[in-house]
Amino acid sequence: MGKTATQQVNKNAITLKGSAEIVAEFFNFGINSILYQRGIYPAESFRPAQKYDLTLWLSQDKEVNGYLSNIMEQIKVWLEARVVQRLVLVISNVDTKEVLERWEFIVANEGASAADGSEVTGNKDPKAIRKEVQNVIRQITASVTFLPLLDCPCSFNLLIHTSRDAEVPDKWDDSPPGFIANSEQVKLRSFSTSVHRVDTVVSYKCDG
Repeated sequence: MGKTATQQVNKNAITLKGSAEIVAEFFNFGINSILYQRGIYPAESFRPAQKYDLTLWLSQDKEVNGYLSNIMEQIKVWLEARVVQRLVLVISNVDTKEVLERWEFIVANEGASAADGSEVTGNKDPKAIRKEVQNVIRQITASVTFLPLLDCPCSFNLLIHTSRDAEVPDKWDDSPPGFIANSEQVKLRSFSTSVHRVDTVVSYKCDG
């Protein structure tokens, strides 16, 4: 009986590195889904991919993929260092630079290191994590039902908010926060790996 219980615990153990991989992967698929659903790039520039038991869409644009790849590699490092506070996707009007949408992925650290200072770990069934992530992605996909139509050429930018002690790469610059005046805000579902928790909120410009 004791042996079975121990095996179950090990099976569901989530390491800090493993959690960072899960969260970064969600960010990549979530951001691609937003770019596709919001029409930031032509639909034909995306390819279908199976993930979280869903059909999602990934950009085939080399410039976009290179940009996202650099962001995801860095955010994994910062997630492992537990210094990420939020990842923000800002969508702006290309011509006027006005911010039209702001997607916030708010990161909270969960779990705790052992008394001996060993690595932070969590314990959660991977199937439960995948189900929670699936629910968030479903809501992102359904967001087109309430978000205003983006009827102008748009661009996007990613901002990462970290604690002050984070080591920032030399080529990275500070960017404006991309807040929206007179905005509506919708909170989507959250998911937790038991090491990191991610809440998703979208703000958008209101007419009038």
